[in-house]
Amino acid sequence: MSEPNKVAVVTGAGTGIGRASALALLAAGYRVVLAGRRQEALDIACGQVDVGNAMTELSQRMAKGVRQANGSIEVEPMMDVSEVASTVAYMSGLPLGNNIQFVTVMATNMPFVGRG
Repeated sequence: MSEPNKVAVVTGAGTGIGRASALALLAAGYRVVLAGRRQEALDIACGQVDVGNAMTELSQRMAKGVRQANGSIEVEPMMDVSEVASTVAYMSGLPLGNNIQFVTVMATNMPFVGRG
């Protein structure tokens, strides 16, 4: 029977009992977090998504205007957070032999990239 709200953390998931257990838990409907000593044995790729001004609860104040580097208050361009999610989904859909290491997703007219 599937338990869609259950999460399992499997250590040693790259080979042997850990791998077999992880596969069995996945087949049973669990969300599975894998950990192991040998990265190549764990079917894992890592990438970084740099996000600029995606509209979320935390960024709503930017739509009203925020202080800029020159001291002025300006409304900054925003993008829909679903565009960030689409980028993450695209990256995770690549075959394990391919990877996007870094990507920046931002509103087209943001004033500066990496302004810190």
